[in-house]
Amino acid sequence: MGEGTPTPERKRAHVWISGRVQGVFFRAHTAERARQRGVAGFVRNLPDGRVEAVFEGDASAVEEMVAWCHQGPPRARVESVEVRWEEPRGDSVEFRILR
Repeated sequence: MGEGTPTPERKRAHVWISGRVQGVFFRAHTAERARQRGVAGFVRNLPDGRVEAVFEGDASAVEEMVAWCHQGPPRARVESVEVRWEEPRGDSVEFRILR
């Protein structure tokens, strides 16, 4: 290991959001915020009415995304957020909306 600037800690969060979270632009707002923060991963609607997201990147940016999911965009009504912390995989460099 050489000297220099330490690399920021990376985190990966797998998140499921319940409530009125479909049809309120939750995916679009999530993707915009994640891209602004340099977070990779995806967001998608699930058939059971929940939204699923994976966030991976700088620890503070990922934690900020998870915290935001508890509120969501203006028209959303979040009832619960389930978070599973996983080992970072580094398998994606962009944030995508899956259909």
